[in-house]
Parts: sequence; C-alpha cells; structure tokens
Amino acid sequence: MRRFGSFLALAGGLSLAVAAVTPALAHEHPSGITDLVTPAVVRVEATAKIKVTLLDHIGELLHVERSYEVPIGTGTGTVVNPEGAVVTLTRVVKNDRDLEVYAANKIFAAHHKVKIPADFERHTLKDDQLNHHLQECYPPKQPTATCIFDVTTELRIFPNISPPDKEGFKAEVVRTGDEPDSPAVLRPVGRADGSTGMPTAPLAAAVPVKEASPVAVAGFTGRPAVNLPETVDIAHLRAGGAGESGRRFNDPESKVNEPEKLGGLVDKGLLGGPVIEDKKGEVVGLLVGGGKDARMIGIREVTKALAEADVAPRRGPIDAAFEQALTRFHTHYFGDAVPAFQRVLDLYPGHTVAAVHLKTSQQKRGTAEDAGARKADAAADTGETPLWPILAGGALLVVAVVVGALLLWRRRPSEPDSPPSPAAQTRPPLPNPPSVPPRPAFDEKADPTIVVNRSFPALPRASTEPGRPVLVARDPGTRKDPGAKPTDTSMQQKYCTGCGMGLSPAHSFCGYCGKSVKT
Repeated sequence: MRRFGSFLALAGGLSLAVAAVTPALAHEHPSGITDLVTPAVVRVEATAKIKVTLLDHIGELLHVERSYEVPIGTGTGTVVNPEGAVVTLTRVVKNDRDLEVYAANKIFAAHHKVKIPADFERHTLKDDQLNHHLQECYPPKQPTATCIFDVTTELRIFPNISPPDKEGFKAEVVRTGDEPDSPAVLRPVGRADGSTGMPTAPLAAAVPVKEASPVAVAGFTGRPAVNLPETVDIAHLRAGGAGESGRRFNDPESKVNEPEKLGGLVDKGLLGGPVIEDKKGEVVGLLVGGGKDARMIGIREVTKALAEADVAPRRGPIDAAFEQALTRFHTHYFGDAVPAFQRVLDLYPGHTVAAVHLKTSQQKRGTAEDAGARKADAAADTGETPLWPILAGGALLVVAVVVGALLLWRRRPSEPDSPPSPAAQTRPPLPNPPSVPPRPAFDEKADPTIVVNRSFPALPRASTEPGRPVLVARDPGTRKDPGAKPTDTSMQQKYCTGCGMGLSPAHSFCGYCGKSVKT
C-alpha cells in the first residue's frame, strides 16, 4: 500500500507539472493552403531532337545532315520526393505528331529550295522526280529510303528557386499513360538542387466529395524568373466525376465561369499543375483540359501511376523544417519565424517561399503584429510571470515528487505491510529471587536409588537376568500359613492384576488402567 501511495503521489505531481506547462505551449497548426505545395511546383519542357540525313542522288550523290529541335509539350509538374521525381501529364512529354515527317519537310525544302510547310503533314510536289524522292524520305523506313532519322526526346525541369535556374536539369520519362491526360512520371538524370534534395508536395489520400469544395491551382506560365513567379488561383470542385474523365469546376455563387478561367490558365502553361485542397494544403489532383473547359484528374490516378513507376512519394528534411517555420509565421510569431526560415534556407538556399516569408518576418518582428512581442510586453506591463519561470517551476515540482517518492521507498521495511500492534503495557520489575543454598555434590557411592511405590505394597522385582521368568504379584489371599486362622476374604485388599492399583471391594474395573477386576 505504501508503494502504491508513492506511485500515486509521483503520477499526481507529473500531471500537475504537465498541466501547468501545456497551455503555454499549445497552438493550432495553420493549413498554409498553397504554401506547402508551391515550393515543389516546377516547369516541365519536353523537346525532341531530330538528326536527319538526306541522301540526294538526283545529280551527284550527296549526304545532307541537319539537326532540328521540335517542342513536344510544356506544362507544370509537381515534385513528390526529395530525389526530384516529378508527376505531370502524358501530353506534356509525349504527343502523337510525327516528328520524322516534320524533319523531312524541313530538310527537303531547305536543300532542294522548294516550298514545303514546316509542319507534321505529308505533302506532294508538282515535280514528279522531286515528289518521288520526297515520298521516299517520309517514314516508315524502306530499303529505297532517301532519309535516315535519329530522334531523341529531352526533358528539362526548371525548379522554383531564387535566383532562377536558366538551364534546369535533365529528366527521363519513367511512365506515361495511354491517354493524353493520364499522369506521367519523370525522374531526374542530372542534378537535383540542394544537398538534402528538393522540396516536395504532400499528397492527399482522397478527393473531397462535398459539392463546391474550395481548392487552389498552381503552376508556371513560363520558365521561372524574378518577374515570373508561380501563378496561383482559386476554384471549387463539383461533386461526382471520377477516373481520367475528371472532376469539373463550378463557382457556387456563379460569379466566375471557373471552367473557362482555368482552361485559359491551362493553355498558358498550368497544364498538369497541382490542384490543392483548401484545408490541409495537400494535392488532390492535376489540372487537365484547356480552352473553355478545365477539369481535374483525381489523386487516385496519380498515386496509381507512381506505384506502377515504382516511385514512392515521401517528404524530406526541407519540408519538415519549412512546416515548422510556417507554423510560427501563420500564427504571427514573427520573431520565432525568422530563425526557422533561416534554417530552411540553410538546407535549400533557393527556397523562394521561405525567402519571401523570412523578409516579411524580419519586417514584422518586434512590432505590434508580432504575437510573441505582444505577449512579452503584456507580461512586463502587468507583472505576469513569463514562460520560463513556469517551465522551471514545473521541472522543480517533478524533481521534488521524484525525490520524495524515492525516500519513501528507501525507508519502507522489506517485510509485507501489517497493521501496527498495540503498545505493550509497562510491567513492574520482578523481585530478585531468594537465594538457595548450594546442594551437596552427587555422590556416586551413596545408597542405590530408592523406588517409591504407590500406596499399595511393592511388587516383587522382576528378574532381569536372561533365561529367568518374570515374577508377578500373587493374590494375598492365596498365601497359607499353617498356624494362621482363616481370614475374611471380603475385607482383604485387592489389587489390579494389570497395573497393581489398589481396588476396593466395589470396584468392577481398575480406575487406573480400566482392566476388569474379574479377569
């Protein structure tokens, strides 16, 4: 019981200490909306490099070599792990246009000085001989072909960093979909900015199902530059719609035609950009469509494409430090946000959002807008105890409770607990015993031991010599003396034949051993 009581005292002290400190440290984590995602938004540019050799044997045999770069697609991507893996749309990095036809038109028109549009269509010339050679130049490759092609695709990723990266880094296609609006997964083959990787975007587990759920879209309309930051706009999702057909947008107040507004952003470069949920700031899908119709493919299709590409989305150390800094910034603790954002920039020097928020935090630190400065001023004016004495007092309370519990445990007895016994009554001291005179020493040569018999005559001694019978007492009435007179046997003393106890005439049984007198 003592040990249980000590444990209760220790637990109670710890609870009081935690209760005293927790309110001072508790705060709400802000959503951040787009701040968690925009550092991971990148510009994606896909370009085809075509090397073509024209075999001109109309006159003298000539080999004409040319190289062309053909844009395949541009759009926005989202970094999903610190290694720099990017998710975007298939039509950003792949299209159905025949690049070899384009190269054939270009080289034939330049070499033979004929008018052929620089497009992806097959054309016919009025000159039969030239037309024959042009048709032999078009793919597919034949034994009589007049053109040889070598086509490669180059992908460049331009991250959202400051100062901007004018060259970007190369990437390769890991996975594309069957449809133009299917997710595509890219992987960097060159460098990824930052020794600890790149900022990543958090991916949601599901798409909001509620009608008019608020979201935001983000992306780049061109290569990131000082005068060209990321574009962010708001929207609302309609209920229903799944798969690659996508979810539609609709303004619940009908003030803005959101499909047309977002379709224009798609055409400008936000194709494949992240759609960001308003509560937690997580990516719930990718922006597709264009023109007057914009839609969103959901996060389920995105995560499926990542799994098929064997790319695991995850957050990194930059993201953890950035979220901590955002917590201080959005709760207006600007003084605490300054070193937090500096830590982010130490990990990733080009972090544009951290740099902007750091500048704002430095400007507002110590002002009336700084919640930390206001609390410090209020404590100084009202004499309110600052936070550190509360923390110190809680720590001292915990130490005191622990020390007290240890002392109780050390002082308790090792045997089981038992109720205390009543105090013993005080007794008077005993008197000294009377002195006894010393006895003479035992003399072994004195008379032999005298056997004291019972009140009846002694029994004859039984012989202890071996081979001799044991004698027993005879009935006194059986002894005859020739000169004696007959006696009255009724008045004679009787004895128990079993134990020798004297019997009275009225006894039927021996009172000592219980033996019957008649036997």
